[in-house]
Amino acid sequence: MTPPEAPKDGTAARGDTPPAVSVCAADAPKIEVMAKRRDFLTCARPPARKQGTKGMMVQGRNRQDDGGIRMGFTCSKKVGNAVVRNRAKRRLREAARMILPAHGRPGWDYVLIGRATETAQRPFEELKRDLIYALKKIHTP
Repeated sequence: MTPPEAPKDGTAARGDTPPAVSVCAADAPKIEVMAKRRDFLTCARPPARKQGTKGMMVQGRNRQDDGGIRMGFTCSKKVGNAVVRNRAKRRLREAARMILPAHGRPGWDYVLIGRATETAQRPFEELKRDLIYALKKIHTP
Protein backbone atom coordinates (compact mmCIF):
# COMPACT_ATOMS: atom_id res chain seq x y z
CA MET A 1 0.00 0.00 0.00
CA THR A 2 1.40 3.40 -0.92
CA PRO A 3 1.01 6.54 1.15
CA PRO A 4 -1.63 9.01 -0.07
CA GLU A 5 0.90 11.65 -1.15
CA ALA A 6 2.99 9.19 -3.20
CA PRO A 7 2.51 9.36 -6.97
CA LYS A 8 0.72 6.43 -8.60
CA ASP A 9 3.60 5.56 -10.94
CA GLY A 10 6.12 5.23 -8.08
CA THR A 11 8.40 8.06 -9.17
CA ALA A 12 8.73 11.22 -7.17
CA ALA A 13 10.99 14.19 -7.56
CA ARG A 14 12.68 15.55 -4.47
CA GLY A 15 10.72 18.28 -2.78
CA ASP A 16 7.34 17.09 -4.04
CA THR A 17 6.29 15.40 -0.81
CA PRO A 18 6.01 17.01 2.62
CA PRO A 19 8.63 16.04 5.21
CA ALA A 20 7.75 13.16 7.51
CA VAL A 21 8.37 15.24 10.62
CA SER A 22 5.74 16.59 12.95
CA VAL A 23 5.69 20.33 13.28
CA CYS A 24 5.58 21.75 16.80
CA ALA A 25 4.19 25.15 17.63
CA ALA A 26 6.96 27.72 17.56
CA ASP A 27 5.47 29.74 20.41
CA ALA A 28 5.12 26.76 22.77
CA PRO A 29 7.35 27.03 25.86
CA LYS A 30 10.31 24.70 26.07
CA ILE A 31 9.76 21.79 28.47
CA GLU A 32 12.66 20.22 30.35
CA VAL A 33 12.70 17.23 32.67
CA MET A 34 14.06 17.69 36.20
CA ALA A 35 16.54 15.08 37.37
CA LYS A 36 18.21 16.58 40.45
CA ARG A 37 16.88 15.70 43.90
CA ARG A 38 17.50 19.31 44.95
CA ASP A 39 14.88 20.53 42.42
CA PHE A 40 12.29 18.02 43.66
CA LEU A 41 12.85 19.09 47.29
CA THR A 42 12.54 22.76 46.36
CA CYS A 43 9.14 22.06 44.80
CA ALA A 44 8.01 20.43 48.04
CA ARG A 45 8.94 23.35 50.34
CA PRO A 46 6.93 26.55 50.81
CA PRO A 47 6.30 28.91 49.02
CA ALA A 48 5.71 26.14 46.46
CA ARG A 49 2.07 25.16 45.99
CA LYS A 50 0.47 21.72 46.10
CA GLN A 51 -2.78 20.42 44.72
CA GLY A 52 -4.08 16.88 45.07
CA THR A 53 -6.53 15.25 42.72
CA LYS A 54 -7.91 11.75 42.56
CA GLY A 55 -5.31 10.65 40.01
CA MET A 56 -2.17 12.49 41.17
CA MET A 57 -0.56 15.08 43.40
CA VAL A 58 0.90 18.14 41.65
CA GLN A 59 3.49 20.43 43.20
CA GLY A 60 4.29 23.72 41.49
CA ARG A 61 6.89 26.41 42.11
CA ASN A 62 7.50 29.71 40.39
CA ARG A 63 11.26 30.00 39.75
CA GLN A 64 10.77 33.67 38.81
CA ASP A 65 12.99 33.49 35.77
CA ASP A 66 12.41 33.50 32.03
CA GLY A 67 13.30 29.84 31.50
CA GLY A 68 11.00 27.20 30.14
CA ILE A 69 8.74 24.79 31.96
CA ARG A 70 10.48 22.09 34.00
CA MET A 71 8.68 18.93 35.08
CA GLY A 72 9.50 15.94 37.25
CA PHE A 73 7.75 12.66 37.95
CA THR A 74 7.87 10.37 40.94
CA CYS A 75 6.02 7.41 42.42
CA SER A 76 6.68 5.86 45.81
CA LYS A 77 6.73 2.14 46.50
CA LYS A 78 3.19 2.50 47.85
CA VAL A 79 2.05 2.72 44.22
CA GLY A 80 3.23 -0.84 43.56
CA ASN A 81 6.14 -2.80 42.22
CA ALA A 82 8.53 -1.42 39.59
CA VAL A 83 6.26 -2.38 36.69
CA VAL A 84 3.27 -0.55 38.15
CA ARG A 85 5.34 2.49 39.15
CA ASN A 86 6.85 2.78 35.68
CA ARG A 87 3.43 2.46 34.06
CA ALA A 88 2.08 5.21 36.32
CA LYS A 89 5.03 7.48 35.49
CA ARG A 90 4.62 6.84 31.75
CA ARG A 91 0.98 7.88 31.98
CA LEU A 92 1.89 11.01 33.98
CA ARG A 93 4.62 11.85 31.45
CA GLU A 94 2.24 11.58 28.51
CA ALA A 95 -0.47 13.63 30.24
CA ALA A 96 2.08 16.32 31.07
CA ARG A 97 3.40 16.32 27.49
CA MET A 98 -0.12 17.01 26.23
CA ILE A 99 -1.32 19.46 28.88
CA LEU A 100 1.67 21.52 30.09
CA PRO A 101 2.37 23.42 26.85
CA ALA A 102 -1.16 24.82 26.94
CA HIS A 103 -1.82 25.16 30.68
CA GLY A 104 1.67 25.40 32.23
CA ARG A 105 3.54 28.67 32.67
CA PRO A 106 7.11 29.42 31.61
CA GLY A 107 9.44 29.82 34.59
CA TRP A 108 7.59 27.23 36.67
CA ASP A 109 8.65 23.81 37.99
CA TYR A 110 6.04 21.06 38.29
CA VAL A 111 6.36 17.70 40.05
CA LEU A 112 3.70 15.08 39.35
CA ILE A 113 3.41 12.40 42.02
CA GLY A 114 1.56 9.18 41.26
CA ARG A 115 -1.08 7.81 43.61
CA ALA A 116 -1.47 4.20 44.64
CA THR A 117 -3.88 2.26 42.36
CA GLU A 118 -5.40 5.43 40.89
CA THR A 119 -2.73 6.77 38.52
CA ALA A 120 -2.19 3.51 36.66
CA GLN A 121 -5.88 2.56 36.45
CA ARG A 122 -7.68 5.88 36.00
CA PRO A 123 -9.03 6.56 32.48
CA PHE A 124 -6.55 8.72 30.60
CA GLU A 125 -9.02 11.50 29.77
CA GLU A 126 -9.84 11.86 33.48
CA LEU A 127 -6.12 11.91 34.29
CA LYS A 128 -5.67 14.82 31.86
CA ARG A 129 -8.65 16.65 33.40
CA ASP A 130 -7.12 16.12 36.86
CA LEU A 131 -3.89 17.74 35.69
CA ILE A 132 -5.70 20.73 34.17
CA TYR A 133 -7.69 21.21 37.39
CA ALA A 134 -4.56 21.01 39.54
CA LEU A 135 -2.67 23.51 37.35
CA LYS A 136 -5.55 26.01 37.55
CA LYS A 137 -5.60 25.71 41.34
CA ILE A 138 -1.81 26.08 41.61
CA HIS A 139 -1.79 29.21 39.43
CA THR A 140 -4.54 31.02 41.34
CA PRO A 141 -3.12 33.04 44.27
